[in-house]
Amino acid sequence: MSLNCNIRSYLPVSAFRFNLASQSETGRGFCLKPTWVDPSFTRQNPSATPTLPRMSLQNQPLVIAGRIFRSRLILGTGKFSSPEAMRSALEASGAEMVTVALRRADLSGKKDPFANILEFIDLTKFLLLPNTSGAMNAEEAVRLARLAAAAGLPKWVKLEIHPDPRYLLPDPVETLRAAEMLIKEGFTVLPYINADPVLAKRLQDLGTATVMPLGSPIGSNRGIQTRDQIRIILEQATVPVVVDAGLGAPSHAAEAMEMGADAVLVNTAIAVAHDPNRLATAFKMAVEAGRAAFESGAAIAQEAASPTSPLTAFLD
Repeated sequence: MSLNCNIRSYLPVSAFRFNLASQSETGRGFCLKPTWVDPSFTRQNPSATPTLPRMSLQNQPLVIAGRIFRSRLILGTGKFSSPEAMRSALEASGAEMVTVALRRADLSGKKDPFANILEFIDLTKFLLLPNTSGAMNAEEAVRLARLAAAAGLPKWVKLEIHPDPRYLLPDPVETLRAAEMLIKEGFTVLPYINADPVLAKRLQDLGTATVMPLGSPIGSNRGIQTRDQIRIILEQATVPVVVDAGLGAPSHAAEAMEMGADAVLVNTAIAVAHDPNRLATAFKMAVEAGRAAFESGAAIAQEAASPTSPLTAFLD
């Protein structure tokens, strides 16, 4: 008999009574059929709803520009079906930093119903990271950042300059110029860049708070296609490295964290999912697991086999 009858492995065995189930019930032959019989539920508090314990890995916190974050998952706010769906996914993700395109936010205070995204973000729970998406050059990006600061938003900015409308690849020359200008004005700058180790080093030497190399083009969901370049960036990094763009599945986020990335930024994958809340939770768990693997010193891949048991002197 097997115990493979839709039993959830994360529940304690003591919480079930097992009955014999026939092939007609399971479609997989005879097995043990679990029935929930938690004593605290059935006797002490029969009206309660049984809940599963929250599981979280105790990883080191993320520190950016002196600010501590418990979550290493950063969320974008575009493409959601509604502001309410976005708000719910933010809560499910456990993120503490969210980025908002300034061109989608009402900075006038006139309560524009078509640009009211800021009303759905609880600023007591999340650090709002304005981004300059849509800027075509350094001057436009700096202007957007100044407008956000003048409207009372944090002087943190995700610097995005991508004039190419097809591939949305960041402009390295304009990004470097804008970063220099914004840093001089006291902004905390988190630049989105191609996975260019030379540019990443120049930006961190300039004083950016992070570097944010792309895994693959924005919204492509193709995962990390710039592994070798990101490894070099991580090797020479003196500021946190946030893998941004192209992460379409929780496994992509876990891979980035296992490589040693300090955080990841995800938007499209969660926003367009059939169940954004559940996928946001999955990304949360993947980020925690990937970081735990990195901090634990997970085994390094090898070309040759390595036996787990001795193959010599076995019968001596």
